Amino acid sequence: MEGTTTTQTVLPTSIFNTTSHTSEKLSSSSLKQICEKFHLSLHRFSSFVTEWTPFLLVASYYWFSVSLYILFPEKLMAAFWYIYMISNFYIASSTVLEAFMSIEPCREARKVVTKAQDNDWKFPTPDDELLILDLLIVAYLPNEKDIIMDRALYALEQISYPQHLIRINILYNTPYPIEPLESELHELTLRFPHARVIKVPGSTSKADNLNYFFTLNTGSDVIAIYDCDHYPHPNGPRWAIEKFLQDTKIDIVQGRCVIMNTTASFLAAMIAVEFDKIYAVSHPGRSTMWGFGLFCGSNGYWRTSLLRRLKMDGSMLTEDIDSALRAVSQGAKTVHDLNVVSYELAPTQWSAFWKQRLRWAQGWAQASLRHVVMSFNKPADGVRARDARTRFGLFSLLMIREWSYYLVTQYTCLMASMVITNFPKTPGQLGKLIFNPFPLSAWFFIVSVICLVATLWITARVKSEFVKVWMLIIFSILYPFYLVLSATIGLYGHARAITKYTAWNPTART
Repeated sequence: MEGTTTTQTVLPTSIFNTTSHTSEKLSSSSLKQICEKFHLSLHRFSSFVTEWTPFLLVASYYWFSVSLYILFPEKLMAAFWYIYMISNFYIASSTVLEAFMSIEPCREARKVVTKAQDNDWKFPTPDDELLILDLLIVAYLPNEKDIIMDRALYALEQISYPQHLIRINILYNTPYPIEPLESELHELTLRFPHARVIKVPGSTSKADNLNYFFTLNTGSDVIAIYDCDHYPHPNGPRWAIEKFLQDTKIDIVQGRCVIMNTTASFLAAMIAVEFDKIYAVSHPGRSTMWGFGLFCGSNGYWRTSLLRRLKMDGSMLTEDIDSALRAVSQGAKTVHDLNVVSYELAPTQWSAFWKQRLRWAQGWAQASLRHVVMSFNKPADGVRARDARTRFGLFSLLMIREWSYYLVTQYTCLMASMVITNFPKTPGQLGKLIFNPFPLSAWFFIVSVICLVATLWITARVKSEFVKVWMLIIFSILYPFYLVLSATIGLYGHARAITKYTAWNPTART
């Protein structure tokens, strides 16, 4: 309107700029959140695929094998059956031979104990002439926070060895502080002069803990390695050192591991029988039969100079088996002493057992692939020569043992296909189909049973105080299923190795 003055408000430019910046920040923040959610979803999907791919590979292996055998003509089925039976005969006969070869080491171990007992537990070597020993208890603290103090106090108070010649070293790592436990652990050094507690900086594994300790100049002659769940027998360290002093060429003494929680579950009871068979029969028998022994990860004693030179390879899933095989490759002499006893816990839940055995299977496959060349090549200059017996023993351990997973599972698939195509209508028909499908079947079955009974009879003679007779009987009945389960776990380990599976979830020990 004419004569009227129009007033126009002018907003500061800074307001528009602020609004624009706020909008950009919100847009950027929203985009960042979307990207993070997408990345998280992608990671979860990738973990899901990685977790289940080995299962699908093993399941496909079984399905394909059974389907293939169903299509085979009878003559071809018979050919495969005889191949599997001959292979099984070799494995069974090797097992029983190792068992018989373990009788002498067991007898000698008993003689040594009886002699010491009759002599009022006076050992051959005077205390002042014993070697300096570093005993290591290695722990991942979040996993073993409930037991580490108990095991540390036991080792400090119960082990029978001159205190001025032994140090009990608690090596642990933890991703976050755990108080007051950590402070209580370090206070042990004030109560016990032979205690040393080390929180390993930057460690993420057992290998890191050990390798850090190997950099320390402790002045020891021998280093003993124990997992945190172990109770070493009070005289165990003394027997190990006596072995070193008895034979200066010995580089490693591996003791016997005994499962003590047999009443915790049926699974633990079966594992206890298995451990008696492995540590009291198979290991000493193999050492006698093939001329080499193995460090088994815990309750093992090393010459300090050798262990510091070899160290632990943190890239290996079972760094203990890798270090044991590297020691063999360098000509180290390893012996198994049944008097060097340590008591440990077995998994009581199926999930914990499954995780543990899958890790072992994948680790063994990785170590076997790396070291099987020892069966063929010559040792390095200056290293003790490996004779034909030792070479074949290594080939049997590192190659045939891995192949046996396929032989056992293929035989299982073959029998499953026969049951499917000729489904038995009576128990008698089922027995004939499984135990006597082809000529000589009964003889192969009888020989296998004899080998099994002989092996378990020898195991019964050296069973631990925690294993009862009924456990041995049930283990014998379940042994065929145990073989199939072990072979399936072996296949699963191979599948995980192929897919480069590396995720592990420690099981809490209480």
